This record gives sequence, structure tokens and C-alpha cells, in this order.
Amino acid sequence: MKTKTRSRRLSAKARMSSKHFAIQRENHAAMRDISARFGVRQDTLSRMTGFSPRAVAEWTRGKEPSAPAKRAFAEVDRLLDALAQLMKPKEVGQWLKQPNPAFEGSTPVQVIERGQMDRIWRILYHVESGEPG
Repeated sequence: MKTKTRSRRLSAKARMSSKHFAIQRENHAAMRDISARFGVRQDTLSRMTGFSPRAVAEWTRGKEPSAPAKRAFAEVDRLLDALAQLMKPKEVGQWLKQPNPAFEGSTPVQVIERGQMDRIWRILYHVESGEPG
């Protein structure tokens, strides 16, 4: 009887461990995908999400982000995808670091750091719609 209970516990642990490993691979792949597709480095991603470089490095290695980190990451990913509709995806990372007259000479990353990502979304809307900004 003890053997069955012990093997069930081990089996449950193995399933949890395998699920954890799958999540780690998924996080690692997502971070590498952003870096590869958009040319955004970990330090820039850290600035854009508001999380420490250490946290971003841990996500890259596969640690599961917290719920707030997942939300921040999803919003940044959505923005990067939208930017990639207007320029070559590999140019997005460089654009984020360039001073921009639309932001009074600040870089888009600085605008995001100040919690003003909506300014970038407004510009994207005006560019896509053809409406004057």
C-alpha cells in the first residue's frame, strides 16, 4: 500500500516538474524570440517592462515571471509587433533607442520608462490611419 502512495506522489512530482520545465522552455523561447526578431536586448527589455535586469535574465533562463511581469511583457510584445508592421522587425530595437522629435528628443524607451507608452500608441494610430497627428 505504501508503495502505491509513494509512486503516486512521485508521479505527481514528475508531472509538476515536467510542466515547470515546459514553462521554462516557453519563457526562454519567448525572450529569445523577442531578441532575435526585434533586435531588443535584455537591458532594453528590462527598461521597457520596469523589471530589473536580473529578473529579465532569469526569465530568459526559463524562470516563470510573476503575473505583473507577464502583463508587462505581453504589453511590450504587443507594442513591438505593432512597430514591426511599420518598419523592418530588426530595426525596432534600434528605433527604440534613437532620440525622436515626436517625443521632444527623448527616446521611445525613455517615454516607456516614464509610463507614457500611450504616446507611442497614439503615433502608431495616426501613422496607420493616415490622420494628422
